Amino acid sequence: MTAQASQQEPRQTPLVAVYGANGHTGRLVAAELLSRGAELILAGRNEQALRALADELGGDRVRVHPAPLDDRPALRSLAEGADVIIHCAGPFTTTAEPVATAAAETGTAYVDHAIEPHPVKNLFDNLQATAQRTGAVLIPQMSFYGGLGDLLAAVAASGLPDVDKVTVGYAVTGWRMTRGAVNTANLLIGEIDRIAYRDGTQHIGPVEIRNAVFPFPPPLGPRTTIVPFPSGEVVTIPRHVPARMVEVQLTASTFEEEQIFTSVDASPEDRARTEFTVAVQVTSGGGGGRNAHVRGQDIWKAGAVASVEAAVRLARGEGPRKTGVLSPAEAFPAGPFLRRLAELGTFTASLPPEAP
Repeated sequence: MTAQASQQEPRQTPLVAVYGANGHTGRLVAAELLSRGAELILAGRNEQALRALADELGGDRVRVHPAPLDDRPALRSLAEGADVIIHCAGPFTTTAEPVATAAAETGTAYVDHAIEPHPVKNLFDNLQATAQRTGAVLIPQMSFYGGLGDLLAAVAASGLPDVDKVTVGYAVTGWRMTRGAVNTANLLIGEIDRIAYRDGTQHIGPVEIRNAVFPFPPPLGPRTTIVPFPSGEVVTIPRHVPARMVEVQLTASTFEEEQIFTSVDASPEDRARTEFTVAVQVTSGGGGGRNAHVRGQDIWKAGAVASVEAAVRLARGEGPRKTGVLSPAEAFPAGPFLRRLAELGTFTASLPPEAP
């Protein structure tokens, strides 16, 4: 079913394919979808693991669709059979293109959990025309990293004249990486040509990694950060905020914690103990600016709920009027979307009173 068709004749019970369903994020997404009354297609490369998960979840609302990344017909069949695909299998540097292409070519809505800037950029560069032609809506990085920063930036910058700089700050403690997250981190750490946005222009090339201090809201306060942190907001925020510079920072202490790279076998309960603050500071060229932030626990759950909220809206015909590849804040009104996530218990939010 195409995105256009789903907007005209929305299905009463959303049918959502979860690619990479047997991973930690995929399991959280599947459980959240079931709690919302959706029907599921568990998809991915490991048929045995998918069937075991289907047995674990139980019920007649769950089916299985094996689809290796190099099996384009299987991916196309998956896309044709779903209202929306939520892509959870990283690293997205290698997995995003085949799954997103299947969605774009069949007019199927698509949401992913990418963090890496390059695959996010590639979706905008390579699939925009196809998605617009077929009526698909593709939303990369609708997750914790990337998605929340993009939405907060839209809220904080709304109505501000002459935006000079948007800074997204992530403060994360207790992060226990999955195997996929470790593989992604290793790719990003070794990356030489990074995407940056400065002087109103996107740049690709080597960058200097440095330390800075970001003014997180109380009780956290100013913290030393790693700059730049390679997250996709440098690609998405300039699409809807006319800033001179966009920069993403992460607390330096996050990577100093002993468990972060040695926790691939951590229990779901241990992973849920993450604490986070995502804050955005927007400054104006004429002085002044505005801040917004969210604070909560469990970055994995926050990302899962964000992607499910987006997918359910798309399946019910409550998505954007335009089609194509869109950032989270281009696809949905940022203020109401963040407030809805807060209502669902994902985090507490501090937004400007006039936030749209």
